[in-house]
Amino acid sequence: MLTDLAPLLPAAETLVRLCTERGLMLATAESCTGGLIAGLITEIAGSSAVLDRGFVTYSNEAKTGMIGVPAELIGRVGAVSREVAEAMAQGALAASRADIAVSVTGIAGPGGGSAEKPVGLVHFGFAARGAPVRHVVRRFEDRGRAAIRGDAIAQALEGLLDLEVLKI
Repeated sequence: MLTDLAPLLPAAETLVRLCTERGLMLATAESCTGGLIAGLITEIAGSSAVLDRGFVTYSNEAKTGMIGVPAELIGRVGAVSREVAEAMAQGALAASRADIAVSVTGIAGPGGGSAEKPVGLVHFGFAARGAPVRHVVRRFEDRGRAAIRGDAIAQALEGLLDLEVLKI
């Protein structure tokens, strides 16, 4: 079942408005959310002025090939990690015209989790040109795949809106 994104539209509208006002372009690098963040942003009229591109990097090969995450890094720490989330955000900036980027990598379930990396574990990277990448890790309650993906999208929007370049 596809995640119901309607409750997140106000945050997406605010993000598009702030990016427009500040002349900023945005890129997304999404794994467990499968492009839903970019999809939600494109629901907003005027989003074409701010969304440069969205990378759906579901596989490790996509992370490496599309946005330059080193295969060695993924092999060493795993795709669901702080280091890979940060590299994904940096890679999205490097492979785009964007000024800001968000990355998401996690385990939405229902399978794929482990004791060290349970279902609901999601890492985020928030990047702005000329600033260090900010990392956020969340352990969302396992209320099902759609709920975890919805929670991750909400966190991604919240983190983007918290970037210094978007503060009032």
